[in-house]
Formats: sequence, structure tokens, C-alpha cells
Amino acid sequence: MKFLKILAVILAVIAAIVFIATRFISVNVPLKVISHDYKGDLPLETLKLPEGFGVHIYATGVTNARSMCFGSSDATLFVGTRSEGNVYALRDTNQDYIADEQYFLLKKGNMPNGVAFKDGDLYIAEVNRILRFKDIESKLENPGEPEVVYDQYPSESHHGWKYIAFGPDGKLYIPVGAPCNMCESEEIYASMTRLDISTNQREIVQHGIRNSVGFDWDPKTNDLWFTDNGRDMLGDEIPNCELNHATKDNMHFGYPYCHQGDLLDPEYGKGKNCKDFTSPAEKLGPHTAPLGLEFYTGDQFPIDYKNGMFIARHGSWNRKEKIGYDVYNVLTDSTGRIRKSDIFISGWLSDDKKDVWGRPVDIKTCSDGSILISDDFADAIYRVYYNGPEEKI
Repeated sequence: MKFLKILAVILAVIAAIVFIATRFISVNVPLKVISHDYKGDLPLETLKLPEGFGVHIYATGVTNARSMCFGSSDATLFVGTRSEGNVYALRDTNQDYIADEQYFLLKKGNMPNGVAFKDGDLYIAEVNRILRFKDIESKLENPGEPEVVYDQYPSESHHGWKYIAFGPDGKLYIPVGAPCNMCESEEIYASMTRLDISTNQREIVQHGIRNSVGFDWDPKTNDLWFTDNGRDMLGDEIPNCELNHATKDNMHFGYPYCHQGDLLDPEYGKGKNCKDFTSPAEKLGPHTAPLGLEFYTGDQFPIDYKNGMFIARHGSWNRKEKIGYDVYNVLTDSTGRIRKSDIFISGWLSDDKKDVWGRPVDIKTCSDGSILISDDFADAIYRVYYNGPEEKI
């Protein structure tokens, strides 16, 4: 009897140690391999896609999956988070577009939403600083501590999480959201900045941007396109969130004076004229919360999608009737003007607009031309592919 009590105590201690280790220490956690014929709890059958397109699970159990970037190939996917504080690496070791390994690279970070990969190194954006893991793919199992590249960004958490990406000029683009719903603030806020990682020289390149959490460059022109989340507390129908097009540096996109290109703010717009600011290329709906933006450069989808944009509309949080919760598609002509736009994927929001089971965040194009979509509500990443009868590129 005494022996059994001692054994029970030993087993309890071991269980406690294992719990603590898995909760607080960065460890490798293999993902359950899920077949394309997914039978889990996520209702993929409710997703509505154009004819010829399909969707399957790339990974589940990726808590609060937000911004993504690929490593040296799409066999490694890096994923940042906002509320969870983790940065993950997902590995697809047999290239079947289902992740079968998961690694924790960073835990308990300060909203490490943004991730970007360049020359073998992984860059991570926290609220006030940029971190770097050098030669990351060689040490996924034991990445060590990241080095601080730059730590002079504001520390306010309101709109402080960041999306980052390297531009065609090789510099790191980093937006700085407004530290409020509506306010006038120092120049660094409500801006898009550009950081030269070789010299640590930072400059402000765009102004009047309330909160952009997604951007990309037109592969035809190298112009910058970005999403922007409109202000709250003006009712359910205004203002629209925005898709913006920057054709040069130092443009001003209106915040806090003018919204959606034609609506003066009732407080900060007094004495202003919306014509003095750059209007959005497209209004994306009131409170749709557009986040990730990706130009499609793959060769799998029908030719009409080539060089068009996919936008993840995260969905409203305080609107009486929910809106968004979808992936939007925008097509432009050779001059960069929008010629067509429509919802590409819907179904995360129920038809009666009451229930939500997923919220798309970011989009990335795989080497085979399919796309990945992250979801911070369902803790999942989806792969969308095309196998229909239409003409391919």
C-alpha cells in the first residue's frame, strides 16, 4: 500500500513536470497529419468557392494563426500571431501541402504578428521592435534567442501589431497604426515606414493610414497596394474600409480628416477637403476589417486571376449585422485601374449573418500556384487549389 502511494506521488510529479515543460518551454510539437478528405470539426463544406476550385486543410492547431511567409521554399511556412504571442514554423516534409511538423520559434512575444524572410533570415515584428533569427531553417528545433534589429518603434499596443514585408527595393516596410480610434498624433503614427536593415535608417514613406495590416506590390508596376481599416463609432454603414494604391512616396490617404475618400470626419475633418487627400482605389465595405493582401502570381488558377489581388476580410467586430469574413478578389487592367472585384470565398459567416466559425487573416501563394489562407479564429490554415475545366495559364 505504501509502495502504491509513493508510485502515485512520483507519477503526479512527472505529470506536473511534463505539463510545465509543454506549457512554458519551446518544444517541437508534431501536427496530426490530416488527409485531403478532412473529417475534423471545421465545417469546410460550408465554404463557397467559384466553380473548379477546392479547399482542404493545410494545418490545424496553429493557435491564433495570423501573418505568414515562406522560407527558402514553401516546404517551410512561418506564422506570426497577435494575441497568442507565438511564432511558429510549419514544415511540409513530403510536399503534399499538408503540414506535418510544427515548431515554436518564439513564445510570449509582444504581439509578434508580422513575419518576413530574406537571405535565410526570419524577421519578426513586435509592437516596438524588429527581431531576427539568422539562418533560421538550419535550427528550427533549437532557434535560440533572436537578435534585436531595431527597437525604436512606438510601444502603444492600440493598433500596435504589425504586418511586415520586404519591398522590391530590398527594404523592410513596416506600418505604424494610429494609437487610438480617432486622434491627431505624432508623424510616426498612421504611417507606412521603410527600414534599411543594413544601416538601420528608417523613413516615413506614406501618411494618413489608420491601420494597415496587409500590403503587397503590383508585379507589373511595383506600385504599393495596401488595406486600411476604417474608424469605428460612426454607425454600421460608415465609413468603408479601404484598398489603397500608392504610386509614389509621401502620399496622404486621409486619416484622421477624411474617410473612404469622400467623407469628412465630424470632428477632425472641420475645415478640410477630401480632394486634398488620396482616395481609395476601392471601398471594401463598412467594418469588413480587410487584412492580408496578396497579388496572385501563380500559374494554377485560370488566367483571369493572374496578377490580381486576393484580400482577406477578417470581419466586423461591432456591427449589428456581421459583414466580411471572406476572401475578396480584385482585378486590375494594365494601367492599374480596377476592372472587376467580387467575393472569392465565403461561408465562414452563416447565411443568417449570426454565426461565425472562421476569420481569414493572411494569404500566400504556393510554388504550385495554390494559395494558403490563415485563420486566427479557427486556428487553421487552408489551401485553396484549382482543378476545374477552365483554361489555365
